[in-house]
Amino acid sequence: MLTDDHTLLQARSAMARIRTNAHVTPDDPAVIFVRDPNSPGGDETWSYARLDHEARKIAGWLQERYAPGDRVLLLYPESLQFAAAFVGCLYAGMVAVPSSLPGQYSHQRRRVDSIVENAAVAAVLTSEAVAANVLDWAGSDPGREITCAVTDGPGFTDAHAEAWQVPDVGQDTLALLQYTSGSTSDPKGVMVHHGNLLHNSAALSAAFGLDRTTRFGSWIPQYHDMGLLAILLPPLLLGGSCVLMSPTTFLKRPHWWLRMIDKYQINWSAAPNFAYELCARQITDEQLADLDLSCWRFAANGSEPVQASTLTAFAKRFAPAGFRSDTMAPCYGMAEATVFISGTGPRELAVTRVDEAALEQHEFRPVTEDRAGRDVVSCGTAEEYTVRIVDPATREALPKGRVGEIWLRGASVAQGYWGREEATRSTFGVSTLDGDTGYVRTGDLGTLHAGEIYVTGRLKEMLILRGRNIYPQDVEHALRRGHPELVGLFGAAFAVPVATADGGTEEQLVVVHEVRGSVGAGELPLLAARIRGNIARDFSVRPAAVALVRRGAVLRTTSGKIQRAAMRAQYLDGLLESRHLDGPQAA
Repeated sequence: MLTDDHTLLQARSAMARIRTNAHVTPDDPAVIFVRDPNSPGGDETWSYARLDHEARKIAGWLQERYAPGDRVLLLYPESLQFAAAFVGCLYAGMVAVPSSLPGQYSHQRRRVDSIVENAAVAAVLTSEAVAANVLDWAGSDPGREITCAVTDGPGFTDAHAEAWQVPDVGQDTLALLQYTSGSTSDPKGVMVHHGNLLHNSAALSAAFGLDRTTRFGSWIPQYHDMGLLAILLPPLLLGGSCVLMSPTTFLKRPHWWLRMIDKYQINWSAAPNFAYELCARQITDEQLADLDLSCWRFAANGSEPVQASTLTAFAKRFAPAGFRSDTMAPCYGMAEATVFISGTGPRELAVTRVDEAALEQHEFRPVTEDRAGRDVVSCGTAEEYTVRIVDPATREALPKGRVGEIWLRGASVAQGYWGREEATRSTFGVSTLDGDTGYVRTGDLGTLHAGEIYVTGRLKEMLILRGRNIYPQDVEHALRRGHPELVGLFGAAFAVPVATADGGTEEQLVVVHEVRGSVGAGELPLLAARIRGNIARDFSVRPAAVALVRRGAVLRTTSGKIQRAAMRAQYLDGLLESRHLDGPQAA
């Protein structure tokens, strides 16, 4: 008998697989949306038959108006309607373009504007819940001629579902433009085909032993690659079910995420590192006493650097609620590889302590636990990929024990970026110096150790200070570890050119960090001085400036990644609004 992951690989398309599940198990729950896990009426469930019907209504409407391959922008809050619209695009043979909402801020609208322009979208789909906001955005540019349709409104009918025609869709048909988060550059639309979707879900299923009995669930935004392709889509392809919650709900009440896992018996849930840190710090003993997390078998951690201290603190905090130490599952993924690259479980957390000075020279040199060093978390094996560690400047494949750029080759790797030929040539289908070809450059630094991927940082964000290589996330994490006033908040470390006495320039460190409003103005200079001292002690670097800012001032992408380049630009342009600045403000 074929396993579920092998069956996925044999499917004609993602659309065909979802339709098969709708025919075989029409009454089974496909998607559940939770508003309040503590309320008897706090959720809504769609069966496979209901999801299939809603998707066919949308697909039939699209087929009346647009051609196969047209791009359709999805502007939804987290909802069942988003699931229907995404599946509806697959059913229509059109290309789904999920995006964050335009929002009220200019940078949020600029992101959506750039996606509309780059993808040349034919239509915008949205829901009644946010229609006013979307229509306001659409009308803000008189030159923008684009149809906005409300899919849960009266314009989408059963007649559209009846009129729907099965499109000619195969594994090589473009299914999705997944726009990157834009943490180090403008967002780019990764071209994901139906075959990529099937292969990646199969790889995820094989790595963790997932099948149609596995219940997925999380609060991660559905437009984000992790929320869409590691939470929503795999169970729909496997024939299982998915439980969704709004990220706003999680941020307001972190314990509701864990309550949702308990109540709905979720086996696979994922979140970035900060979410585990937030839960370990904020969930009270009273809330903990009401949780049973024994159903949770895989607590995937990805999308940002994974910190060993966070994972061990979370596992210890929630052990009384039945959380097992082998449940924590650090993963590595990226949109250019659909989403999932590596991960292994269930197993105990795999952490390697390495010599910190050697790591600064791009050497991965393990040391014993009693030695000083940096703990680096393994992100498991990448069974479905060929992985090479490459010198990013020379493209020379590096030997064991060296840190370089992670390059990947495999069936989940996308074909390139939509409308970005130069970026595609420089990132996809690249060759090592010895002629080994067909790789995608990840932009991530790391190594292979004992056959497993260890990610150490982002290539573009590496700080080179007086010949030393320092990872900004290490600086940021050390600050929160050493200063209670910063715990649970966000910071950005970056380098700026500073004039020297001899008339030259030197790259120096600047640290910007959010601070709690309860910290008074009179306390801020002392806190900044302590931060300076701790950085000097821990990293042998004296920062040029320490800026303490209000909560929310550190810019992040739609998926929560720190936008260090944008924060650097704010500082250099003199636009940083600091509660306290210890050092010169660039102008």
